[in-house]
Amino acid sequence: MQKVALVTGASSGIGSALCERLLQEDASLRVCLACRNMEKANATRNKLLSHFTHADISIVQIDVGKLESVLHAAEEIKMRFHRLDYLFLNAGIMVNPRISFWAFLQGIFSRSSKQHILGSQVLSYPNTDQPQTSVATVMEHPQVEQNEAKSSCTQRALRMLTTAEGLMSQEDRVSPDGLQEVFETNLFGHFVLIRQLEPLLCCTERPSQLVWTSSVNAHKSNFSLDDYQHSKGTEAYSSSKYATDLTSVALNNHFNKRGLYSSVVCPGVVMTNMTYEILSPFLWKLLFPILWLLRLFTPTYTLTPYNGAEAQIWLTKQKPETLDPLVKCHSCTTVFGKNYIELRKMDVSEDMAEKLYAKLLDLEKQVLERCNNLQNKK
Repeated sequence: MQKVALVTGASSGIGSALCERLLQEDASLRVCLACRNMEKANATRNKLLSHFTHADISIVQIDVGKLESVLHAAEEIKMRFHRLDYLFLNAGIMVNPRISFWAFLQGIFSRSSKQHILGSQVLSYPNTDQPQTSVATVMEHPQVEQNEAKSSCTQRALRMLTTAEGLMSQEDRVSPDGLQEVFETNLFGHFVLIRQLEPLLCCTERPSQLVWTSSVNAHKSNFSLDDYQHSKGTEAYSSSKYATDLTSVALNNHFNKRGLYSSVVCPGVVMTNMTYEILSPFLWKLLFPILWLLRLFTPTYTLTPYNGAEAQIWLTKQKPETLDPLVKCHSCTTVFGKNYIELRKMDVSEDMAEKLYAKLLDLEKQVLERCNNLQNKK
């Protein structure tokens, strides 16, 4: 029986590259492009068919930032397919992102940044004979302090360039559904889609996989259960991606016994339409050699969508029941262009994951009731 993969946000970037790579791995795979823009979706489908002439590629229109669109698409998907083997939750937005070079310089040279990095040098080595390093020791030796300060600047710069923490400014809006747009598009619309597609996903004899596109920018410090839509903060993207990590953990707790497994991936730093909104394509071309050289220090500069899809492809080759639900799969690329993956433990609490899951269920109930009331009035 042919396997079926549905990819949201498949018309460009990582989603488009993922579809190409899926068909390279298995030309018999049925691929469904779940896209907001039908013109772009058709162009992507035609491009794929030019390389995979006999491939079974279909399109369904969906805007995960609008609940009515999600519900309509879910009904259409259930009419077309008897089951889904892979559901790649890839669509996402970052509203009006801008790089702040002043914030970057402040972040590198601020005293608080040094203290943060120096604090991380307080190490202990249990059951070894290695000496311990303390902040007090550093402060007693000016030369050591100077060396540590230089090191801290370098580490801070790499961290900011790798995660965009403190480097970018973002905006957010309220969606037509009355929800925060980034939260709804990146997380909640996908959550509702999963819930609607449960009959196609849950099968103990033949497990299905959910694969969320998360980010290295998913920071616990930018998320709050009291404001899980991030209506009061300034890091909506980071918050939504951390909420994605939590949701994946909770979904595993609730659905593994029914044959549904959830994983999260980080594609790394990739040049996509979302990236090109931050700076002009011309400036990115000028910066590209520098970004390529950054692979010497961090392999997460995958740069191309094809490289960024490495983690998703790797997951399709694994037995989902053997995967650690608390691990994020990172796409990585060496300075010589070789792709590989790294598994990194996520900074998540299962208790917090369950609390968020309960809030998402409550919110789903509210919005579905609202949608039903609007339908009845029509």
